[in-house]
Amino acid sequence: MNMQMPMPSFDPERLLRSNVYSLEPYAPIVPFEVLSEQLGRQIDDIVKLDANENPYGPSRGVHTALSEIDFLHIYPDPENRALCSALGDYTGIPSENIFAGSGADELLDLTMRLFIDPGDKIIDCPPTFGMYNFDASINAAETISVPRREDFSLDISAIETAVDEHSPKLLFLASPNNPDGSNLPGNDLSRLLELQLIVVVDEAYIEFAGLQHSWIDWVMQNPNLIVLRTFSKWAGLAGLRVGYGVFPSELMPHLWRIKQPYNVNVAATMAALASLQDKERQLDIVARIVRERGRLEGLLDEIRFLHRYPSGANFVLCRVKGRSARELQHTLEGEGILVRHFDKPRLRDHIRISVGLPKHTDALVAALMKLESH
Repeated sequence: MNMQMPMPSFDPERLLRSNVYSLEPYAPIVPFEVLSEQLGRQIDDIVKLDANENPYGPSRGVHTALSEIDFLHIYPDPENRALCSALGDYTGIPSENIFAGSGADELLDLTMRLFIDPGDKIIDCPPTFGMYNFDASINAAETISVPRREDFSLDISAIETAVDEHSPKLLFLASPNNPDGSNLPGNDLSRLLELQLIVVVDEAYIEFAGLQHSWIDWVMQNPNLIVLRTFSKWAGLAGLRVGYGVFPSELMPHLWRIKQPYNVNVAATMAALASLQDKERQLDIVARIVRERGRLEGLLDEIRFLHRYPSGANFVLCRVKGRSARELQHTLEGEGILVRHFDKPRLRDHIRISVGLPKHTDALVAALMKLESH
């Protein structure tokens, strides 16, 4: 009679990369359907101002393009030729220098993979977008944080000192910066491009600041500059995950070498192409959001317990005075109004408010006014 021998115990965790144990997961925004269940409210009753999404959504052409997609059983173009060509027309940059990705997040990760060996260093300038530090940690890099000044401007001298002391490979900057909405000045970028490292400028919100504030043209004259953008904000395609970057010619062959073959799916590609074909309408919506941002800023200035910062993006950062910012977030949530609170240094007494539809602004301000009177 054959006796089955017991299988030896096996612990798969012992084979994990060592840096995985210390990773802090990125905290994404909860989706609508989950929020609806958690809050006990219908989706239409939720004022969602916590994720910087475009409240008008994508172009009608996107809906048409998605309904007419053929060949879903065929892999997409691995070189994203049609999309990069259209992006060349939109940006004025040669398509050979444009690289499309599954959201700008993929391009952040690919940039890390392109340069980072375990133990290398990057610089970020908090408060800023948390994915820079997150992707660095995944790639076993060390993040050297050079905090922004009290007005959220960059401390250029401190960055220069950090480069001298730590020899980082990459510097990540958002312009407009998330969460405060400030733009990167040209004289600051000029100084930073003199340093011996790659400068990555994340322009996720640039359409709301005005394309004249973009640094995308500088890539062609600066071999250490990369500019990233996304369709999530201006084109309302956050749910489809499509972005792009402009890279120096010297880096393009290496990017092609490390990318996944079919990184931008067919639906995302068609939606992005439709958005570019209808860019006048989408940029009109951007202008509408910018006007609403101005109205929101004026109304927030009337709330005595808020200090509002100027913004070039589709959100407004406010410091909460004389009360808890977290409690304010929770109180507004109880009214079905969602804003963002960051449990991080420099931001624990702040909330960030996305620019929504005019009716969303009205609901938010009415709730804030009611709180001010109590």
